[in-house]
Amino acid sequence: MRAVIERVKNCTLYSEGKEHSHINYGILVLFGVHETDTEQMIKHFAQKILKLRIFRDENDKLNKDVCLVNGEIMLVSNFTLYGRTKNTNRPDFTHAKKPEEAEKIYNLLAQELSKYCPTKTGVFRTHMEIQMIADGPGTFLLEEYSSGDVIV
Repeated sequence: MRAVIERVKNCTLYSEGKEHSHINYGILVLFGVHETDTEQMIKHFAQKILKLRIFRDENDKLNKDVCLVNGEIMLVSNFTLYGRTKNTNRPDFTHAKKPEEAEKIYNLLAQELSKYCPTKTGVFRTHMEIQMIADGPGTFLLEEYSSGDVIV
């Protein structure tokens, strides 16, 4: 599983040209599922997202997570996070999970995140446009492997 996480002041998602969801202060999570990822990885990955201390505290240190700042989450599926360009200029997406299986994992992640923090989603397998005001910018890459290793 791979996520690109961006702190945002606000974020609006359009699907097929129509506004679908909006959040105020919080994080935009672009989420990709690798072909070897499993449902069992969801809870741990969700907790990693929720507990990332990427918001400033009263001493201007990155010590607060999205829930502590009463933030919201915009979760967007993004298979292109597994596009490989090794030896080519055209991305190869063969390491992304098949859409039907990836959608199930994406929905489970959305459910898990929403237990702890207000979470909005995109629309799986549609053309989406995202309008946001980045806060910082504060951009973070989170990756978990089927072995359980997490890289931040």
